[in-house]
Amino acid sequence: MAALSPADRRPHDLPRRPRRTPGPRYSAWLRQLPGEALPSAVLAAIALGGLGVLALWWRDTPWVSGASEWLTEAGRITGLLAGYTAPVLLLLMARIPLLERELGADRLARWHAAGGRYLVGLVSLHVVTIVYGYALTDHRGLIGEGVEIVFHFPEMIKATLGTLLLLGTGALSARAARRRLRHETWHYLHLAGYLAVALGFGHQLATGASLGGGPGRAAWYALYLGTAALIGWYRLAVPYLRDRRHRLRVAEVRPEGPGVVSVFLVGERLAELRAESGQFFRLQFQAPGLRWAANPYSLSAPPQHGFLRFTVKNLGDHSAAVAGLRPGTRVRAEGPYGAFTAQRRRGRRVLLLGVGVGITPLRALFETLPGEPVLVQRARRPEDLLFRAELAAVARARGARYHELLGGREQVGDLGGALRRLVPDLAGHEVYLCGPDALTEEAVRALRAAGVRRSRIHHESFAL
Repeated sequence: MAALSPADRRPHDLPRRPRRTPGPRYSAWLRQLPGEALPSAVLAAIALGGLGVLALWWRDTPWVSGASEWLTEAGRITGLLAGYTAPVLLLLMARIPLLERELGADRLARWHAAGGRYLVGLVSLHVVTIVYGYALTDHRGLIGEGVEIVFHFPEMIKATLGTLLLLGTGALSARAARRRLRHETWHYLHLAGYLAVALGFGHQLATGASLGGGPGRAAWYALYLGTAALIGWYRLAVPYLRDRRHRLRVAEVRPEGPGVVSVFLVGERLAELRAESGQFFRLQFQAPGLRWAANPYSLSAPPQHGFLRFTVKNLGDHSAAVAGLRPGTRVRAEGPYGAFTAQRRRGRRVLLLGVGVGITPLRALFETLPGEPVLVQRARRPEDLLFRAELAAVARARGARYHELLGGREQVGDLGGALRRLVPDLAGHEVYLCGPDALTEEAVRALRAAGVRRSRIHHESFAL
């Protein structure tokens, strides 16, 4: 394997101006839209689909009377909405390039998580209201009616298994439970949601009166089969084809600080990836203990230098094992993903604020972002700062400003005030913010208090 050239070994020497690679064709006109136009349009489309589902029920239900019928129809409505919501949630996480690039992976993940809670609620209400409504109609107890439905209605055993899997996945996705699980464990347990949706599909067609035939049934098939096709293409076929084409491998693992290393990847035809500063990849290192986990890592250098650099902090078993990788290790990569790029910028004055290992995507943006960027790196101790020499070199080469904000809360004081001292016209800047979730929330509050509009604060979580 060819070694990295001296210039590529020292990206802070800035051997040449990064070459811009063309983005997708749709990016040009999307950049002309207002900041929240596309997210609003996507949410409106989802809501419109939900109204279409309710229209199916309305068309098929001429009259409702009595407690048993009201409960049964409530069960039908919640069942239809749950059946619609499930594939929509899968589509949000299908790695569709338009959504990933223009909306951002963290926004999609938040929508997915919120929709997941909504789905669990709908399924729970569906079960309760259907069993209760049928029990009143049949003059039978709830337990007896539940047993009758599970064992004598078509496709109900599979649907019951799917419901249990879905509720279990929802419980494991709760914040308190997820904090106790390794990322890899949670990821593979979360895949049970796919099986739950598949198990429930036959039940919906077999017992869903509103889907008995005609356009409703056709739309249901299109929604589920289309979702399966998109997931199969973007989550399975595309990563496999890119792995065969780009043949990424580890060129070097370099220590950057306490518990922090940079991993340099080389490969073939890297420009075809069309990666941008600020984006991230999900990396699957083909090494013992790592080959079954694909964790997200953001680029810490512009991708146009002929290599991909990712900087990793020891935050768990997977990231700790990355430090022991050997040159030549093969890597499967999904991506690039994320909307934390120059496309979000609307003005020339930009503040990049990084906390801890959150400096990594900002390091790449600082070198390539048009305009007049100011970078502030926040850390408790000098030894926690990353890329100090590189960032100083970039600042000199661009005529930009780089500041270090050191100390705990008691030393720094009010974060907004500290930032205003470093950047006097802070309210007139757009802000790219990256760091641990708790510190990011604190920084957003401080920036808002300092007069920065919410629409001008851009942040994206890479720990998805």
